[in-house]
Amino acid sequence: MLELTMAFLSGADEGATAGMLMADAPSAPGSVLRVGRDRGVCRLVPPDDWLFVSRTHLEFRCGPDGTWTVTWLRGSHPEPASEVRLTVGGAPSPLAYGGTAPLPRGGSGDVVIQDRAGPRSVNVGFYQEG
Repeated sequence: MLELTMAFLSGADEGATAGMLMADAPSAPGSVLRVGRDRGVCRLVPPDDWLFVSRTHLEFRCGPDGTWTVTWLRGSHPEPASEVRLTVGGAPSPLAYGGTAPLPRGGSGDVVIQDRAGPRSVNVGFYQEG
């Protein structure tokens, strides 16, 4: 099972959570959870006017062995309006535009979508059962 918790933060909130959503999916091959502005395909959706988040921005996918990955999906623009970083074990690392990274089995961390133009971010915490 993969559990996601999404919070959106704005500089005006001074660290306060502007909203929080949760989603989960079983660790079955082919299971997918998406994050983005398109309510038709994404389980976790930030505010509609947060255009630095693509319609379908992140995709969490369970592989054939039950291990999850996260992919920053390429959008319609050649250069993204945001940056994405993955933090596991306290060590943040950038996720490349269009890149994929494995999530630790039996572990937790965060994926942060940071607006390049302002102090707004979407923080997606994850926990994958061992």
